[in-house]
This record gives sequence, C-alpha cells and structure tokens, in this order.
Amino acid sequence: MNTCNTKDEMMERLWTMNEKGDRGEEALRAAMGAAYLESDLADLTEAGFAVRMDGEVHLTSAGNERAVKLIRAHRLGERLIHDVLGKDYEPGACEFEHIVDTGIVDAICTLLGHPRECPHGSPIPEGDCCRASARFARRLIVPLTELAIGQSARIASVHAANDQQMHRFASLRLRPGVTVKMHQLYPACVVECEGASVALDNEVASQIHVWLDDGGAAAAGSEDGAKEARRPIFRPRWRRHAGRMNP
Repeated sequence: MNTCNTKDEMMERLWTMNEKGDRGEEALRAAMGAAYLESDLADLTEAGFAVRMDGEVHLTSAGNERAVKLIRAHRLGERLIHDVLGKDYEPGACEFEHIVDTGIVDAICTLLGHPRECPHGSPIPEGDCCRASARFARRLIVPLTELAIGQSARIASVHAANDQQMHRFASLRLRPGVTVKMHQLYPACVVECEGASVALDNEVASQIHVWLDDGGAAAAGSEDGAKEARRPIFRPRWRRHAGRMNP
C-alpha cells in the first residue's frame, strides 16, 4: 500500500510518540494539529498499520516497519540537504521521505558515511547498508583528534551538540566531504580547511569524524602513528585563525 502524504506524516508522528511511550489519540491530534484527519487514522487501521484500543493508537509490526523507513528517509534527507547543499532542510526532507521504496535512501546513507543523527540530533534508524559496512567503517572513520600532525583526511560527519554549534561548524566550512589537514593538537587543535586555519577545542574537535585513506589508516593504526597522534605538540600559536570554537 502506498499511503498519501498525510498518512505518512501520521505514521511518523505515531512512531516518534511511541518511541517516547506516548500512544494517546488526543496526543496524536494535538501533535498533528490541522493536518490531523480522522479518515487517515481509520485508513491506517483498516490497512493493518495501526490498532486503536482504549483511547490509544499502537503501530502494528507492519506499521512500525513502514514508519521506520519513513523516519530514516526523512532524517537522511535532512542530513543530505544540510551537509551537502547547506540549505534549509525541513521542506526538502518532507518530500524526500516518500522515496522509501527505492534504493536511493541506502545510496544517500552510504554517500554520507552512514550518519547516526539528523541535524536536530535525533537518531537515524539503521539500514541494511549501515549494518553491512559497520565493521569496515570502524576501521576507516576516526575522530579528528586522532589525526597525526601533517595528516590530511576528508570529513565524514559532524555531530553538533546544538543548533548554534551546527551553524558555527557551517560558518567555518567544516562539513562532510571537505578535506582538512592537522597542523596542531595541543593546546588546541588547529586544522587547515579550504585555505584557512581553524582552531578548535579538543572536545569540539572530537565531534568531527574523518575518513582515512589506506595510508592514513595504516599510519593511525600503527604504534608510531598512534603515539604521534596523541603526543602534545608545543608550537607557537598561529597569529591569525579563521575562528576558535568552544564547547
């Protein structure tokens, strides 16, 4: 069954509510506001995606499976639009979620390095592509702080603690796909990004994960490479920085 947009939105709402342990029909009406249609809930129930009992609405196994696909597509859409296009992601993500029955979602997930969270910080449900690549990715994706001095790597993901920090990362051009080069690890991380130097506190730098190439993975995985990556480097601070981020 291909549900229309309003039914998909209702299933998303039900999934996020169920995730928090809230299954009340009144809460669903309040969450959806003007978009709530009694006929949508009746159709989802008739189709076997939801059941109603004692004033509550529960997703069935089929409904949960469909809702997870919707949530996954929506949050990956947000990640794609924000990280790659640098634009307002909510309107586009709402359209993106309706391609759940194609292989595009897994392709986008792989392209983005299997991100775990959307820009809001909400978890992105895993797909088959995530589970298949998890072991391989763990060997090749490391926190920025694990790079050795002089080592370059491409940013795989950026985990912002809040919207303010997310916008700050964007203003410094620290986004997935950009190549950075480590120049200093102590007392703060200093990396080169698109021709500018950026200073980051270590706690903030650890929220940025990077892809290593084969040579970089070997260097980081070796004993000498690991020691070099952890060794405090006492060097004069650069006179000019593109920006300095605090946690």
